[in-house]
Amino acid sequence: AGYGAGLGVLALLAHLAVRLRAPCADPLLLPIAVLLNGIGLVLIYRLDLETPHDRAAPTQLVWSTLGVALFILVVAALRDHRELQRYAYLCVVAALALLALPILFPAVNGARIWIRIAGFSIQPGEFAKVLLAVFFAAYLAANRTALTYAGRRFSRFDRLQLPTGRVLGPIVTIWLLSVGVLVLERDLGTSLLFFGLFVVMLYVATGRTGWIAVGLLLASLGAVAVGRLEPHVHSRVEDWLHPFATIEAGQGANQLAQSLFSFAAGGVTGTGLGLGHSVLIGFAAKSDFILATAGEELGLAGLSALFLLYGLLVERGYRTGLSLRDPFGRLLATGLASIVALQVFVIAGGVTGLIPLTGMAMPFLAQGGSSVVTNWAIVALLIRVSHSARRPGRTPSDAPRDEPHGTQGDKIPGRSG
Repeated sequence: AGYGAGLGVLALLAHLAVRLRAPCADPLLLPIAVLLNGIGLVLIYRLDLETPHDRAAPTQLVWSTLGVALFILVVAALRDHRELQRYAYLCVVAALALLALPILFPAVNGARIWIRIAGFSIQPGEFAKVLLAVFFAAYLAANRTALTYAGRRFSRFDRLQLPTGRVLGPIVTIWLLSVGVLVLERDLGTSLLFFGLFVVMLYVATGRTGWIAVGLLLASLGAVAVGRLEPHVHSRVEDWLHPFATIEAGQGANQLAQSLFSFAAGGVTGTGLGLGHSVLIGFAAKSDFILATAGEELGLAGLSALFLLYGLLVERGYRTGLSLRDPFGRLLATGLASIVALQVFVIAGGVTGLIPLTGMAMPFLAQGGSSVVTNWAIVALLIRVSHSARRPGRTPSDAPRDEPHGTQGDKIPGRSG
């Protein structure tokens, strides 16, 4: 009752902030975020019952409070999302500093992605991804013409247009940074998210399949090279390829094997809350593997509902981007929605054995203060952008100033002036 009342108060405050400061915003974004956050609290509280010495639900509610406070601050203080475009380079400098900061601290569970001081820990990379989305949106909005019309076509593949060497510099730089993060911090998830976000936004900005081809090629080369040379990443790849190797060796089931057993035991309708055994996964049951608890106790039906909620959240973000005429807002909304989509794919793929484990937190669902606060900030920005996209009587300044003739900006149906 206490957790439910606390979350209800937070939801009411967030709703009042939206009604007062962004009344035209998308009406589904906030309810979806509250529901996902609430489901996460339920699952974490359920696991706390089996680990009374390690209770995480009270801390999760505190982080949720901080996240909603940041949500209210962003909705109330940011009058126009286009104001962020002026701070693009400040955002990228801050993001790179946040990404590099954990290198100075000891590794936790094999990865240098945490900062722990006096019992307090944060994950700076969670905040860096939002700052990078702002920078990418501003950079691509300013340079989309050169990126769109540069390159050469192949006669056999008319739709494939690869960029020239001059404009290839930015994507190579981003690739090197993402590989650097992977090597120095041993964090496969952040590296994939970092690079994937840039490639998705680059494709949205230009509509050129050549960028997708180059992005997939560079990502594959980096992943193969680091996966073979970096021991921590290599061990995760080996666990992915042979999840039951420890059982065959008589050492018991590892985390991935226990996760797969949880999904199998859940079946279609699940065992019911409190009747599963996902706590056997160990220390990461409330964080990296929270989805295994949902899969076992809520079943395939519950997992489908969760994925539909995430899909609806991402779809509303993309819809907001398509509704905007200014390039920066369009790319910002797309980038923020893509962050959620990429995280869900990477995490769900890891715990189900589709791809190697990455160690990231499921948005809103998993234990993790930095993740909860950051995801509330993402929803706040989407609320603010959707308010600009949906408000009646938008001024001509909402239209792009330098949209080249024939691009996607002047093909949005139902828009005029």
